Amino acid sequence: MGALTIKDIAKICGVSVTTVSRALNNYPGINQETKDKIMEVVREKQFIPNNSARNLKKLENHSIAVLVKGVGNPFFQPMIATLEKFVHKQKYTFILQSVNDNEDEIEVASQLSLEKKPKGIVFLGGYFKHTEAKLRQLDLPCVICAVGSIDEKSSNVCSSVHVDDIRESYRIVDYLCKAGHKRIAIFAATREDKSISALRLEGYRRALADNGLPVCEELIRYSNEGENIYSMERGYHDMKKLLKERDDFTAIYAISDNMAMGICRALKEAGKRIPDDYSVAGFDGLDMSSYYIPTITTVKQPVREMAEAAAEILFDTIENGRGVQHRTFEGEMLIRESSRAIN
Repeated sequence: MGALTIKDIAKICGVSVTTVSRALNNYPGINQETKDKIMEVVREKQFIPNNSARNLKKLENHSIAVLVKGVGNPFFQPMIATLEKFVHKQKYTFILQSVNDNEDEIEVASQLSLEKKPKGIVFLGGYFKHTEAKLRQLDLPCVICAVGSIDEKSSNVCSSVHVDDIRESYRIVDYLCKAGHKRIAIFAATREDKSISALRLEGYRRALADNGLPVCEELIRYSNEGENIYSMERGYHDMKKLLKERDDFTAIYAISDNMAMGICRALKEAGKRIPDDYSVAGFDGLDMSSYYIPTITTVKQPVREMAEAAAEILFDTIENGRGVQHRTFEGEMLIRESSRAIN
């Protein structure tokens, strides 16, 4: 029988060759129990690592790719920073890839996988409804983060981390209803959107219904195709347009803080007082929303905690062979200067 190899150790321990290699090289991020098991087998078998093999292993590409739809959205910035810090701590290379709105993230990921050969992928944002067969073509661990929700087929293949967008959207609209607002405009994405905007719009509709209020379709403001949906500019211009068309509302709910701040600017330029004339609420809890004047009432997503959870799940799969995991975080309602109760 030939000399014992690293593959033999991996087979005995029931782990990947990469995990054995990282244990031998004392890399962080490996489950202690797994590491102890590997080192015990190494001692029992009197395994002596082949230096050239170890050196070759060190040359392998240990990288993690993060694919972002909406990389310019400030919501994603702390998530990207948190993921990058976590990845570097594990001594992996961090790859950031922007995905255009009209691009298929799975096709982009497949091409990136061929070129860069990452050990795993985190998807941030976008519309994630793909067939199970298409997802399995990637053949590497994936975590979908801050996408809203994924369907059952996707959940069998990819792990996920998100907030319940319907529930959190319901909470903030329910607050406005109970504060006396009976006519609430909402700034959503396109009519065809089936991702986060659709979920937050559903929360809006449910909250109105549960408070005995009708849905006024004219107060649902959809974006145009190709428009930067979540931008301040979009909120600003669409609010100016809404004010020209009608004034039969007392509150505006934007599905992002960015839009909410643009809305506030348009209201101020029109000589309107916030919240005396109109209450404004956003979603996401961007850091800048707490410094804006007025500070924005919003639902804060725990973005850094979500990013850490996504990274932990991904490395748990890569290092320990853990299966698919799903985590749902709760948002935090922040009632601030931009909203008030009315009679």
